[in-house]
Amino acid sequence: MNKTVNQKAWFLVLPVLILVAFSAVIPLMTVVNYSVQDTFGNNVFFWNGIYWFEEMLASERMWNALGRQVVFSSIILAIEVPLGVFVALNMPKKGFWASFCLVVMSLPLLIPWNVVGTIWQIFGRVDIGLLGHTLDAIGINYNYTQGFYAAWTTVIVMDVWHWTSLVALLAYAGLQSIPDAYYQAAKIDQASRWAVFRYIELPKMLGVLMIAILLRFMDSFMIYTEPFVVTGGGPGNATTFLSIDLVKMALGQFDLGPAAAFSIMYFLVILAISWVFYTVMTNLDKRDAK
Repeated sequence: MNKTVNQKAWFLVLPVLILVAFSAVIPLMTVVNYSVQDTFGNNVFFWNGIYWFEEMLASERMWNALGRQVVFSSIILAIEVPLGVFVALNMPKKGFWASFCLVVMSLPLLIPWNVVGTIWQIFGRVDIGLLGHTLDAIGINYNYTQGFYAAWTTVIVMDVWHWTSLVALLAYAGLQSIPDAYYQAAKIDQASRWAVFRYIELPKMLGVLMIAILLRFMDSFMIYTEPFVVTGGGPGNATTFLSIDLVKMALGQFDLGPAAAFSIMYFLVILAISWVFYTVMTNLDKRDAK
């Protein structure tokens, strides 16, 4: 006797499918359409093949923006992941102060991106900003609107301030899952603090740390609002990352074809690297399950 399948369940999924189609699939197909066509105006398009992709691959502008983006994401991961782990290791495990620290660590994550950029834009100004005025008063030449290193330092410190909490909270969740028996056994064996971290805490945090690295990579690689509000991509092109360059190309110059090809390649790079992270996380889960 064949089992009857209730097809009415598809009606419950249908609103989600429609929402995804309008918010993701249709815009993506529109971008693909622009990337293989050109226009002379009046909304008249003609087939252009892969010309825009070839132009972007040969574009020094795109490769320079990609280089800046890779450097920025690498610096962000190199700072935020160890710093987040360090903060998590030193947070109280129980009691009032544990709850207090969790609330404090969550606060930067609640601030909208454009507000974060505005805060640091004012904070770093030499005339009215606390940071900029203080550095200038002690003789340090700091001006993020004119200096290359000042602009990069400001953008990096701003991102570290905003997102290290995410890594710390995820690492803290991994630490909380470790049974007390592990620490008791290490104490009996007179294990050093480094040995406890290396053989007990770090293996238990690997899963959540991979998630943290994946999230921070994707977000840092797609960063737009904060550096745009603070520096506008300057001075010159010093902080013109891929997303800022893409917006300038699409909305500033209105080069829809090259911008569409640019955005598709941008998307594929993020997708490929995210797939690598996902594969690593899957292999870690399989290894832990053995």
